[in-house]
Amino acid sequence: MGFTGLARWLNAPASGQQLVRENLVLNHGAIPRGKWHISLKSYRSMLGQTLGYQVPIERTMYALTMEENVFILLEDPAAPSRADVLAAAPPGKEALFLQGPSHFRNTFLTLKPPGALEQLLAQIKARWVPVRQTTSSNNQRHQAGGQQLIIEGQVFSIGTDWVVRIGTVTLAGGAIKGMLLEAEYLPLPALHSSVADGTSELLSNLLTSILPNIPDAKTVAVTISDAQWEDVLWDREEEVKSLLQPADERVQDDNPYAWDNDDVKEWKRGDWTGVDRDQRSAYLIMGALRSEGLL
Repeated sequence: MGFTGLARWLNAPASGQQLVRENLVLNHGAIPRGKWHISLKSYRSMLGQTLGYQVPIERTMYALTMEENVFILLEDPAAPSRADVLAAAPPGKEALFLQGPSHFRNTFLTLKPPGALEQLLAQIKARWVPVRQTTSSNNQRHQAGGQQLIIEGQVFSIGTDWVVRIGTVTLAGGAIKGMLLEAEYLPLPALHSSVADGTSELLSNLLTSILPNIPDAKTVAVTISDAQWEDVLWDREEEVKSLLQPADERVQDDNPYAWDNDDVKEWKRGDWTGVDRDQRSAYLIMGALRSEGLL
């Protein structure tokens, strides 16, 4: 898998998928490869309603199911972020301060198989309830599972370098909320943009070209900077360990033919391969829909 970019067509008509599909096939030689299906649910904590507990702001949890994986984003507005803790730490005390909080504002997890989250919540009798459950008798299936939103569409390939995913965003009640378009450039497992918001001109140009030429079409790029992504996937134990390690313990290679790679950043997590690629895609999708108030 490669590097992915995401865009929203906010005011896509009901025929939006058909229009994009025709443009892909006729003008880009795209070949259909299968279906694209994503489901999302959101929950809110009921801990504040428990006798003896006083919670100033309720926590929220978002679950996105993509194939066999469920990506969970848990947000506690009352908890500090990693950046807040580091900003308050005196020089040399970063490791000590990072070990202080029991948890941080955002926690991002991956579970499998689908349904594992509901089983876990039921087993531990967690006080979480689905947000915005539908009440219509025609939507009992959605109400029972707290289903909120579905993205459904198709996957296309363009040559051997590109994979394009297009999907209609539909709420549980049936209302259509535009489209999501995702372009994946396979030759590159990582592409670090020089632009602050993380946008890639290569991916933006392709996403723009696959949109049909319709007047007043409202489209936005969905982006996340490398710094934000590192914060999402941050491993507290690894960072504390690295901060506590003395600088003079670094292994030096005296071989005159050894390549000096001190300035090369090693990306152990978050590369655009396998589940890590899907993690970033899921986080972008959740962020886009949350910013629009759809979750």
